[in-house]
Amino acid sequence: MKILITGATGLVGKELVKFLLAKNHTIHYLTTSVSKIESKSNYQGFYWNPESGKIDDNCLYEVDVIVHLAGANIANRWTNAYKQEIIESRILSSELLYNLLRKTPNQVKQFVSASGTASYPESFTKVYDETTIEAEDSFLSNVVKKWEESADRFQVLNLKVCKVRTGLVLSDKGGALPEMVKPIKMGFGAVMGNGKQMQSWIHLDDLVSLYSFAIEKQLEGVYNAVSPNPVSNNELTEAIAKVLKKPLWLPNIPEFVMKVILGEMSYLLFSSKNLSSEKIKKLGFKFQFTTVELALKDLYE
Repeated sequence: MKILITGATGLVGKELVKFLLAKNHTIHYLTTSVSKIESKSNYQGFYWNPESGKIDDNCLYEVDVIVHLAGANIANRWTNAYKQEIIESRILSSELLYNLLRKTPNQVKQFVSASGTASYPESFTKVYDETTIEAEDSFLSNVVKKWEESADRFQVLNLKVCKVRTGLVLSDKGGALPEMVKPIKMGFGAVMGNGKQMQSWIHLDDLVSLYSFAIEKQLEGVYNAVSPNPVSNNELTEAIAKVLKKPLWLPNIPEFVMKVILGEMSYLLFSSKNLSSEKIKKLGFKFQFTTVELALKDLYE
C-alpha cells in the first residue's frame, strides 16, 4: 500500500513511518522544508506550504491512503497569535489536501486524521465513548470541532474518513511525559491540583499500531486512541515516581499557581477526560500496554 503522511517528522509521524516501512508499505510524505526531502524507492518526500497554498501534486501518485498528522504543537504558550496558529495549521493544511484531491486524478480511498479528546465533557467518574454528543466549551474543544469538520469534508470525495481522537501520548522521545518526568527526576515532583483529574493516555507504540490497524482495516468514523485503563493525575505522578525510584514529598501544586505560570495552557494539566477504548477493541485491536505501570517501565526501566 502507498501512504501519504503529513506531519511525518513529528513525534507520532516519525514512529508511524518506521512502523509502516517495516510492514513493507511505501511512504510519501509532505514537508515544508526542502532540505528534509528524501528520495528512496519506498520513502519519498514532497514539498508543501499550507500557508501559501503550495503543494507538489506528485505526492498523490498511486497513493491509497492519506494520514493527516500535521498541526502546531498545543504545548506552547497560548498567546492569541499562537492560538490562531494552532487552528490554522490544522485547517489550512486539510483544505490544501482537499483541493488537491478534488482537482487531481487519484486512487485515494481513505483519509485518516489525527484529532483530540478536548471535545468530551470534563469527567472524574463518568466514562465517555465515541457516541457522546455533549461537548465542553473551551478553546481546544473548538479546535477539535473545526479539525474534524475539515476531515469530514473528504467524504464528499467518496473517501472513507477515520478520525483518531488521541489522549495523552506516553513517550520518552517528546510530548508531555518528559516534561512531567523532569521535576520528579530532580526530586521536586508534585501532584497537580487535587490530583483527581482523569488522564486518558496511550503508549506511543500502541498509538502507531492503532493507526496502522485503522489503515489496514480501512476504518471510518471516530475512534478513541486511549488505553483501556485511564488514571488520575495523582496515580500517574505516583507511578512515574515509583518507576524512577524517586520520592514525592512536595505538597500538591494549586491550579491558580500553574495558571499564573502557564496562562490558559494550564488547561492541559487540569482537564479531566475519562474515555473508553472499547470501540476499537471490539474490532480486534489489542493494546500492548494496558496499564500505565507497564508503559512507564517500558520507557524508563
